[in-house]
Amino acid sequence: MSAREGWRFAFSRRWLGYLAFAIAFAIACGFLSNWQLARSKEAAAANHLISANFDSTPVPLAQELPTLASYSPKQEWRRVTVTGTYERDKELLVRNRPFNGSPGFEVLTPLRTADGALFIVDRGWVPTGNDTDAPDSVPAAPAGTVTVVARLKASEPAIQGRTATGDQVGTIQLSVVKQKLDDADVYTGAYGLLDSQKPSPADAPTPTVTAPPTKDEGLHWSYMIQWIIFALIGFFGLGYALRTEYRRRNSDDPAERERAAERERRRARKRTDADVEDELLDAAR
Repeated sequence: MSAREGWRFAFSRRWLGYLAFAIAFAIACGFLSNWQLARSKEAAAANHLISANFDSTPVPLAQELPTLASYSPKQEWRRVTVTGTYERDKELLVRNRPFNGSPGFEVLTPLRTADGALFIVDRGWVPTGNDTDAPDSVPAAPAGTVTVVARLKASEPAIQGRTATGDQVGTIQLSVVKQKLDDADVYTGAYGLLDSQKPSPADAPTPTVTAPPTKDEGLHWSYMIQWIIFALIGFFGLGYALRTEYRRRNSDDPAERERAAERERRRARKRTDADVEDELLDAAR
């Protein structure tokens, strides 16, 4: 092995391949770090939306949803007020809706507004009864004219394999609800989670939401920094391996020998009195 080989080996195909791998790894870490940053921003935006909308001043439904299909994700949890009459004979149950660990149903009652449209109100949750396909009883919606305050929620997507028959639905997919009701004038962009109503009945389903959802931005910032650190570790590992290879290949070089001796002297100076005492005790045993 030549004493003057120096760093020429670092330009070999093998080491250039290692460098390419380290760069590719760093790029991948960069993308993952940026993805975590984007998720952190999404979580922060969702928390801001909850803060702004959950306890907002109720506005008329027609003002918030000017058409039956109107809805924007920015309107989630926003409170609306609507006056009308519950169509109790068209009430639907949403299957497979657990609450506090118990199986049950959510109760969807259409509210006929003054302009003739049906706004779907989720009045709350009822437990599964003795017949697992239905609750034992469902508290009746108030009769006559009621004024409802509800929080807007988007129509839910379909879930593969989840179906229902009769007066039940698999999810709160408003297009399916509209078909079940066989009515042309149904709000399909959003429905309402009941917050309050006047008159208030003596008995009602259990409210599913009474407090704002937990505001948690998760550990996305931590994960973002970790991916950056992983990228740096990749280059550090490459540099360490390169330096180790250099020392091995140039071990016969007088200058490298002198540097190796100096490193050994520094290591020796780092030994503490306790290390020396431990060695003496070990030797005496």
